[in-house]
Amino acid sequence: MHDIFTDAMNRIADSARKVREQMKIPLPKRFYKEVSAAPYGYEDGFAVLLDGSRVMTPALRPLNLPTKALADLIADEFRLQREVIDRALMPVTRLANTVIDGIVDDSQPIVEDILRFVATDMLFYRAVSPRKLAIRQNEQWNPLLDWVEREIGAYFVIGEGVMHIEQPYEAVLAVSLYLRRFTSPFALAALHAITTLTGSALIALGIATGEIDIAKGWRLAYLDEDWTAEQWGQDIEAMAHRSYRKNEMHAAVAVLATI
Repeated sequence: MHDIFTDAMNRIADSARKVREQMKIPLPKRFYKEVSAAPYGYEDGFAVLLDGSRVMTPALRPLNLPTKALADLIADEFRLQREVIDRALMPVTRLANTVIDGIVDDSQPIVEDILRFVATDMLFYRAVSPRKLAIRQNEQWNPLLDWVEREIGAYFVIGEGVMHIEQPYEAVLAVSLYLRRFTSPFALAALHAITTLTGSALIALGIATGEIDIAKGWRLAYLDEDWTAEQWGQDIEAMAHRSYRKNEMHAAVAVLATI
């Protein structure tokens, strides 16, 4: 299995390299020797320093981070770069850049997008057939919905098929109020990332609060896909893409742990 994943990831890497070569977009060379994370001057927060110079975002804003732990995560990503700097391999840095350049001034659009996922969460839509799949969905998804009802006070309607289910306004409002506890834009951005990667805001909330761990959240998110693979076999390219997405989710969860 390791060889299968390795081959698939090598093919993806080769494809990405060919695209860059065709578009003549070379990766920037690593220009620094020393990487550190430390408080920066009189400002609150921490900075990542490359040979003593502060890292800036793509919009040329200071990469000012709220905790030393988060700065350390980003510093580690810079240390792992070898001859070139490949931002695709720096998910924590990319998330922090997104927060500072696009979210910190107004996080409301992020909250609204999470709530859009809530209103159409994948956990509400159950298979009509095969029956064994429907049973598995009920057994694995219902406990999380029970937690949502107990912890958040939100009762959602579930149904069979893919037709849109109008959810109670009160349920979505309850989640909206619950989201207020995520006061940091970095926490909101990480929660949003987990939501988009799993396709479920409720799974993301379960992971963010510690109700479920990453492994369980991932299994819940890919329950349908795993079922299909059991019946028809695994798609190697899809598995490689899924592995990439899982790494992205681990990075988002790591960010949450530092806030």
